Amino acid sequence: MSEQYLLEMIDIEKQFPGVKALDHAQLKLRAGTVHALMGENGAGKSTLMKCLFGIYTRDGGEVLMDGKPVNFSGPRDALDHGVAMVHQELNQVLRRNVMENMWLGRFPTKGGLVNTRKMYNDTKAVFERLNIDVDPRTVIGNLSVSKRQMVEIAKAVSYNARILVLDEPTSSLTEDEVEHLFRIINQLTAEGVGIIYISHKMDEILRISDDVTVMRDGQWVATKPAKELTMDEIIRLMVNREMSNRFPPKNNTPGDVLLEVEGVSGAYEPTCHEVSFQLHAGEVLGVAGLVGSRRTELLNTIFGYFTRGEGTMKLHGKEIVNANSAEARKNGFALITEERRATGIFPQMSITFNSIIANVGNYGKFLLSSRKMNKDTDWVIDAIRVKTPTKRTLIKSLSGGNQQKVIIGRWLLTNPEVLLLDEPTRGIDIGAKYEIYQLILQLAEEGKGVMMVSSEMPELLGICDRILVMSNGRLAGIVERGKDFGGIPGEQETIMALAAKYV
Repeated sequence: MSEQYLLEMIDIEKQFPGVKALDHAQLKLRAGTVHALMGENGAGKSTLMKCLFGIYTRDGGEVLMDGKPVNFSGPRDALDHGVAMVHQELNQVLRRNVMENMWLGRFPTKGGLVNTRKMYNDTKAVFERLNIDVDPRTVIGNLSVSKRQMVEIAKAVSYNARILVLDEPTSSLTEDEVEHLFRIINQLTAEGVGIIYISHKMDEILRISDDVTVMRDGQWVATKPAKELTMDEIIRLMVNREMSNRFPPKNNTPGDVLLEVEGVSGAYEPTCHEVSFQLHAGEVLGVAGLVGSRRTELLNTIFGYFTRGEGTMKLHGKEIVNANSAEARKNGFALITEERRATGIFPQMSITFNSIIANVGNYGKFLLSSRKMNKDTDWVIDAIRVKTPTKRTLIKSLSGGNQQKVIIGRWLLTNPEVLLLDEPTRGIDIGAKYEIYQLILQLAEEGKGVMMVSSEMPELLGICDRILVMSNGRLAGIVERGKDFGGIPGEQETIMALAAKYV
């Protein structure tokens, strides 16, 4: 019955050195539907889509469109045949404007020159169709991550694709932007487009999807109508075990004040303004706020990645400066950034390099000790349960969750006193999230101070002791677990009210 499917991927196999990434994997997509693809990090979801898109050459199996075999030689070939993909990690030319990024590789020309007017009008037309409010002439690097994500989705739509793959499309979107994306999805499916939707957010999956395929360890596990599934059933299929508790038990006890931040402002806009708070040893301090609330800017200013303009910081009662990231590391700070690909990993380097690079001064002054570096890399792989064939494997070939584990391990090797985490579980499956939560709480139990930015409210309420709420660059308030704040009942309602305080 191939004719009822827009796309069929049958018995797909893909082998990498030391690991079988796909083992008879399959997926069948109907026109005008949303087909969710789920599984833990490393389950093979992205590999399967890269085999579809021509990024990887499959080792076995077949791909059918409208019942006819296809074998794309690369992304351009896939796009030409109506298959578009929006990757989780954005890959844009940040110094060029929006419309140049939209039509890169296919600029409209007139008389042998780029037709800028047509490019502008075509971009506006796509944006108006999708109700996206972005100036096509804006330099794309000046946009927020969420706006850049919407531009990338518009770019995929501009190819008039019949099949659209969305890989973690809402990982950096606000609630309003998620609703906007869902309206776009409904519009496209009504036009007959088939959408493959990869996400770890199960409430989204159950709301937006028609069908759900679950993968585990490179293999197909099940395909079921979304209306027949519950969150617990999806988790069981993904991890092959019950996971009744999403968060580990909290056994940390906040102690004395570790870090005092008093009236800190950044030197250059956009930045944070006159922020004051205390972080205790053994505490997990959450940082909440809407997109644009300057949560990331606050962490970057504390770490010295952004220049501090005003205010003071004290560690153990002694004033510190953190004029740059090197000084911050010497003072016992570690920062795990929001954008893994842009500012976290060294994609062309091995697991070993990515594990030891922040601690390289400990391996010798002139000749680095291979024994020590290998020992520390083994510790990262074993202690944080990184799934990798070998420590010589390039980090870019790992799943997003395993890349994040390596980055966390890298900074743990520096033995920090204050760990700053910016969206540490973004784009990570529920099993890997649990392991990262365990690591965070373990660090708190050891007396470390942890600050964690997160856009996921349940995550903040699940593992934090207090939640600092930012609003338009200012501290709007601090909410303690289990307590009301400002007379507003309920933690989530309180946090959202504070987040909108200065907007």
